[in-house]
Amino acid sequence: MENMAGTRARLVWVVNLSAVALVLLWIIPTIGLLVSSFRDRDQIASSGWWNALFPAEQSTFIRSALPETQIEEDGVFVISGNLFEGQESQGEFVAFGVNSRNPNAFEPGDEAPMSKGRTLTLLPNGDYRLTSPEPHVGSRGVRIFVTLIEPARFTLDNYKQVIFAEGIGQSFLNTFAVTIPATIIPILVAAFAAYALAWMQFPGRAILIAVVVGLLVVPLQLALIPLLRFHNNIGIGKEYIGIWMAHTGFGLPLAVYLLRNYIAGLPREIIESARVDGATDFEIFRRIVLPLSYPALASFAIFQFLWVWNDLLVATIFLGNNEQQLVMTGRLRELLGSRGGDWEILASSAFVSIIVPILVFFAMQKFLVRGLLAGSVKGG
Repeated sequence: MENMAGTRARLVWVVNLSAVALVLLWIIPTIGLLVSSFRDRDQIASSGWWNALFPAEQSTFIRSALPETQIEEDGVFVISGNLFEGQESQGEFVAFGVNSRNPNAFEPGDEAPMSKGRTLTLLPNGDYRLTSPEPHVGSRGVRIFVTLIEPARFTLDNYKQVIFAEGIGQSFLNTFAVTIPATIIPILVAAFAAYALAWMQFPGRAILIAVVVGLLVVPLQLALIPLLRFHNNIGIGKEYIGIWMAHTGFGLPLAVYLLRNYIAGLPREIIESARVDGATDFEIFRRIVLPLSYPALASFAIFQFLWVWNDLLVATIFLGNNEQQLVMTGRLRELLGSRGGDWEILASSAFVSIIVPILVFFAMQKFLVRGLLAGSVKGG
C-alpha cells in the first residue's frame, strides 16, 4: 500500500509539472509578443524581447556629407560635419569602422586609415573629418559604420500606428458584419439538425451521423474554389451573404456533432413525458431542448466566433480586398507592408485584433468546459 500511495503521489507531481510546463509554453511567447509590441523597429532588430530592460548594442552605418561639400586645406581635401546631426535618437557612441567586415575596429577619437590614402577621424560627439590627398568623387557620401549602446526604450507609437491607421474603423465594423451572422446562422441550423439526429427516428439517420463525423476531417481548402465558382454562378460572389454561407458550411459538421452528442445525453424521461403530454417535436425542441442545451450552444459559439474573427483565407477568397469590405485581418496584413517587413507593428496588431475575442471568451468561458465535457462523454 505504501508503494501504491508513493506512486500515486509521484504521478500527481508529474501531472502538475506537465501542466505548468504547458502553461509556460503558452504564456512565455505571449509575454514576448506583448513586450515586443512596445519596442521600436531598431531595438526589435538588434536584440530579443528578453533583453528589453537592458541597454542594447546597435550597429548601423551613416553616410558622410556629399563630396561636393569638400574644401581644400593646404593641398588636402576635407569633408567634415557631425555624423549624428538630424538623427532621431542617439545612444552612447562606443566604436566605429570604415567597412562592414569590421564595424567596431576603432574607438571614438581614433584616426582610421582608408583606401587611396584617405583617413577618417571621428570624435565622441560625432564630429568627423574625412581627408584625402585627391579630390573626393562620387554622388554619395562615404559609409561610416558606428556602434551605439542604446538604453531600454518603450513606445506607444506601434499601437497608435495600428489604431489610427486609415480604414481600420471600417474594417473593424466589417469584421463584426461577417462574424456575428456567421456565428448565429450555423448554430440555428445545427441545433435543428442535432435534435433530429438525436431524438427523431427516420431512415438513413445512422448514415447521416457517419457523414457528419466524416466531414470533420475534410480540409476546407478543398472546397474553396468550387464553392467560390458556385457562388459566382448564383450571383452571391464577393458579397456578405456568400461568406456567411461559406462559414456556415465549414462550421456545420463540428456544430452538428457537438450539439447532437449533447442533446442525445439529455434525460430521456423529460422528452418522453413531453410527448405523452401531447407536445410536438418543435415544441419539445423549443421549450425543453434549447434551454437545456445552452452550454453546448455557447461552446460552439465561442469556437465559431474565434475562428471567423481571426480568419483571413476565407475572407480574402469570398470578399476579396475591396476597401469597403476589407476585414481586420486583411487590413492588418496591408499595414505590415507588401513584404511583411514592418515587424514593429506586427506584435501590436496581434493584441489589437484579439481584444474582442478575449472579451467574448471570458464572457462565455464558464459554459465552454461544461458543453465540451457533456458532449464528449454522453451519447445516444
